Amino acid sequence: MKRETRLEAHCRALGACRACDLATDIVPIVSRATSPKVMLVGQAPGKVEAAGGRPFAGRAGKTLFRWLERAGIDEHTARRRIYIAAVTRCYPGPSPSGRGDRVPSNDEQASCAKWLDAELDIIRPKLLIPVGRLAMLRFLPNLPLEELIGKAHDVEHKAGRSIAIPLPHPSGASSWIHQGNHPQLLDAALSLIRQELSRLGIVPDAGNRSVA
Repeated sequence: MKRETRLEAHCRALGACRACDLATDIVPIVSRATSPKVMLVGQAPGKVEAAGGRPFAGRAGKTLFRWLERAGIDEHTARRRIYIAAVTRCYPGPSPSGRGDRVPSNDEQASCAKWLDAELDIIRPKLLIPVGRLAMLRFLPNLPLEELIGKAHDVEHKAGRSIAIPLPHPSGASSWIHQGNHPQLLDAALSLIRQELSRLGIVPDAGNRSVA
């Protein structure tokens, strides 16, 4: 079966999943990328995503796509060429603290893991972009963000090997990006992503261009 056909069937099955005990109007968010070579993996959809059905559609998404533009790829192209996945696929609801969204439980993460495993097997991405701590832990060691961001990591997963270039979570609730040398680490990560996207023929030749 062709990869595109397998991915279409997978997305239909994912969209129909109701495995977790969530509100009846909470449904999985599904990427609409076609023939992707790259996967971006976030944490979980937020309230805006739940209402509109598109990944990274809220405020954090606007920041993320501004970052990706600095890596040479606009939002429209990114949504078409990059498969946007997540550790869990349904909006988990608000945090009990009243600040931000609830972090998906370990049971929810375990229940949803099969979808990401299947996508890795179907897409066999050359490039992985984990966004935020929860996504990084799926592929990378549990190290401080400053030891992970700004570097390319050769990672192994159930479907083979990929280059992983992590990004911090783009949520406004996260202050990491504004501390110390962290803006420079983000710049380095975006430059690496541009290089990989160029190598894969998704964006023009990166050359020596800056991400600024």
